[in-house]
Amino acid sequence: MDAAPYVDFTRDEWSTLRAATELTLSFADLEALRSNEPIALDEVEAIYLPLSRLLSLRVEASRELFAATETFLGHLPPRVPYVIGIAGSVAVGKSTISRLLQALLSAWPHHPRVDLVTTDGFLFPNAVLEARGLMSRKGFPESYDVRRLLRFLGDLKAGHPEVHAPRYSHLTYDILPGDEIIVRQPDIVILEGLNVLQAPTTRAGIGEQLVVSDFFDFSIYVDAEEQHLQAWYVDRFLSLRETAFQDQRSFFHHFTAYSEEDCRVIAKSIWEEINGVNLRENILPTRGRANLVLEKNADHGISRVRLRKL
Repeated sequence: MDAAPYVDFTRDEWSTLRAATELTLSFADLEALRSNEPIALDEVEAIYLPLSRLLSLRVEASRELFAATETFLGHLPPRVPYVIGIAGSVAVGKSTISRLLQALLSAWPHHPRVDLVTTDGFLFPNAVLEARGLMSRKGFPESYDVRRLLRFLGDLKAGHPEVHAPRYSHLTYDILPGDEIIVRQPDIVILEGLNVLQAPTTRAGIGEQLVVSDFFDFSIYVDAEEQHLQAWYVDRFLSLRETAFQDQRSFFHHFTAYSEEDCRVIAKSIWEEINGVNLRENILPTRGRANLVLEKNADHGISRVRLRKL
């Protein structure tokens, strides 16, 4: 990471890059967007408004390049979405950041249509994972239908009028059969997931050259120390025990019969045996491939921003 060609910004240095960008979100809007992690309006102003300005400028620059190429060739297929990938560990706050950027980017005048897709929908169904002995590896690279994800992104970048993605339920912890997300040529697509920055791998001596990040126009890695991530995961698990897990349809409903202390022990065990292993082996090694790294401190606030040089 230290050898990568990044420009480092402190929180204060980054916040000045907001320029005259106005905040379009209210406190109520922010409450509706966030998940379990805290986030304040001043955090939005200091970190995410400058980021939305940077992304807006890059989207406009890509359109100018598209127009220049069209002038050279005389004609081009329909304009395709600008794709932003957001990666990072379980419990780091990717979902909230993705929804926040979706809302902020939608407020810019030239790209109001911003769609958000998560790679959860491209997990293999539980029945497949169970048949392959992969239920305890859910979230690891091998638990995803990568071919289907690559096909989705390929169709998106080919300018297809409609592109379909499977829908995932965090309640049932499985793919919803027959339910899909339909993406209809938006201006921007945000793809959020654990392993979206995976590098090419080699299987049976054959190098796989095409990877998910090949379709990205910009990528973000949300970073934090593992001790903070584990604490946030345990806190989220205990919070869900009092909320979503109470629904009898929930895959995790049985945990409501356990005491809070027992659930704390279980959550720590899940982290140590699954999420922490996935972080160290598969997710963290991809950090240096991102265009921008957001570094969080213990209270979820961004302490440093690292932007890759062009």
